[in-house]
Amino acid sequence: MRLERLNSDKIRIFLTFDDLIERGINKEDMWQDIPKVHELFNDMMDQAYQELNFEVSGPVAVEVFNLPAQGMVVIVTKGKGSYDSSPEDDSDEDADDFYELEVTLDESEDVLFKFKDFEDIIAVAHKLQPLIDQDGKLYEYKNQYYLLFEDLVLEDQPYDLTIAILSEFGEPSMITKYVLDEYGKLIMDGAAIYQVCKHFKL
Repeated sequence: MRLERLNSDKIRIFLTFDDLIERGINKEDMWQDIPKVHELFNDMMDQAYQELNFEVSGPVAVEVFNLPAQGMVVIVTKGKGSYDSSPEDDSDEDADDFYELEVTLDESEDVLFKFKDFEDIIAVAHKLQPLIDQDGKLYEYKNQYYLLFEDLVLEDQPYDLTIAILSEFGEPSMITKYVLDEYGKLIMDGAAIYQVCKHFKL
């Protein structure tokens, strides 16, 4: 579980599949009002307070983005301005006693991996070329490289193999493509796998 403060009222939490498996949670559970999801949220809020001094009470908006290869990104926004609260929530005394959650779930087919060295990009591109030759965007951000495959749709076996190859050389990215679009340097705007293999030999 990794946490990042976005502003005074909002944090981003990255949950890996291991984080979810340890708690016996899958993506469908995130919609459910069940004890293990409440326990997960309480764990996240405890860690947010300890690491970021981020304390919440009362209404909380929770956005969950399911990333099929990476895990889940959870955006937590505190404050009554984040959504319409009911009249019963107007009492500050009541607000201190509980969280009121509004959970929205979004699923992305994007696959985004981070690599430390460009040599890793070359190696992974040559292994992936038979599977996804014409796909991929390549970014540089904070001296690391990112391969993004938007709306990646493959059959189960090629998809699993693609993720396994990416995991061999890199790791799932905690940041989103929107951060890369805004702050990163776009090196290849498409067909990154083909271009890397064409210009860089193993």
